[in-house]
Amino acid sequence: MDNLWAPWRMTYILGQDKTEGCIFCLDKAGPDKDRLVLFADEVGLVMMNRYPYNNGHLLIAPRRHVSGLDDLSPDEVHRLMALQCRALAALEAEMNPDGFNIGLNLGRVAGAGIETHLHYHIVPRWSGDVNYMTVLAEVRVVPEHLEATFDRLVARFQEVTDARS
Repeated sequence: MDNLWAPWRMTYILGQDKTEGCIFCLDKAGPDKDRLVLFADEVGLVMMNRYPYNNGHLLIAPRRHVSGLDDLSPDEVHRLMALQCRALAALEAEMNPDGFNIGLNLGRVAGAGIETHLHYHIVPRWSGDVNYMTVLAEVRVVPEHLEATFDRLVARFQEVTDARS
């Protein structure tokens, strides 16, 4: 019998991963490996999801603590969409996915884990990435460690950011 080890999930299961305040409210710009932030400027940020659906699962949020799309200024909407485009370019260049799921969950009943701070999800998808573990055991298999994915994406995200500036 093979064993599936994911010891990093134990902090989540036991509720020991709770941080003070909002994970999206940052006090500085730039990458931050401890918080899995790939990019942050004065308007928005891109961070990796600590509990991803798939490798490269990213979260994009405004720096301002708002819960609804109608709370954003037109400039924020535009700049957040530009961050989504940069994130897609970085993921495509580094991970070569076959497609993406992009969306947001507004309100707890819609699946928002952090409903008070609006954030988009970008999930890279590959042909055949859905496997029997999810169907039979309600378990997701994420084949690469978060820190390894961070190291791959942070440099690529900077390249994409520089190319678009």
